[in-house]
Amino acid sequence: MSKEILLEVKNLSVDFGRGKKAFRAVDDVSFNIYKGETFGLVGESGSGKTTIGRAIVRINEASEGEIRFQGRKISGKLSRDEDRFVTERVQMIFQDPMASLNERAKVDYIVSEGLYNIKGFKSEKERKEKVEKALLDVGLLPEFASRFPHEFSGGQRQRIGIARTLVMEPELIIADEPISALDVSIRAQVLNILSLLKKTKSLTYLFVAHDLSVVRFITDRIAVIHKGKIVEMAESEELFKMPMHPYTKSLLSAIPLPDPIAESKKKLYVYDPNIHEYDLDPPKWVEIKPEHFVLANKKEVEMYKVAYAQGG
Repeated sequence: MSKEILLEVKNLSVDFGRGKKAFRAVDDVSFNIYKGETFGLVGESGSGKTTIGRAIVRINEASEGEIRFQGRKISGKLSRDEDRFVTERVQMIFQDPMASLNERAKVDYIVSEGLYNIKGFKSEKERKEKVEKALLDVGLLPEFASRFPHEFSGGQRQRIGIARTLVMEPELIIADEPISALDVSIRAQVLNILSLLKKTKSLTYLFVAHDLSVVRFITDRIAVIHKGKIVEMAESEELFKMPMHPYTKSLLSAIPLPDPIAESKKKLYVYDPNIHEYDLDPPKWVEIKPEHFVLANKKEVEMYKVAYAQGG
């Protein structure tokens, strides 16, 4: 049975600035997200992963390439109806719950803001019911709607941010490092909420993160991005079992081990792109194994294929 493609990103590039000061943050990126899956996009700070998420929700403009949702182009200039189509179906959870909420507004308005923008309710009673349901879905009491953001903890604020996306009843949610600004004790709670909502509301996620150890347990597939380019993509367990690209290996080696003795003996793998002969043999996007892609040159492709034949 073939999987239904919900989102298509085709040869996407995003530039900031103009002329000699232009900077390419995302460079010729392509991937699909299937309906009902959680797709992880992982890389270090400045790799371009957040820029991709913001391009999908039309905060950042695509310089080249295109983005399609349910087969419809959602990048570039859109009509008012097309823009509403995107807003209703694609929402984003932002990284910092302290900065993403309007301090001067009550929770009731914050959660309702999207509904106001698209006139997504027929009466004030219906709007309040939608806000109440969204708060309950993330484990918050309906009476919290009358409070201000500063009255809540970081974890509660992020739940408010999640409620703000849920009230729009989206099909795809871009989760931009939704737990990185939270205390360790709270992170598991937020991840559990996201997992439960995915099952109960048939949601699809693009989960953006810098920590591979987190995305392993919540994602179905992972794409690793380095300096604006995706260097490897595979099913989550496959990527951990047999990483190919040296940058992926460097990220995996940086994951802390729970055993302090093993952690002290661990060797970090440092990725140095300058040692690769890319000037003479440019890398290409190659499928080494079904659903396992890597950015590699001819020499590396042969090496990876031998590694697979030998079981690693």
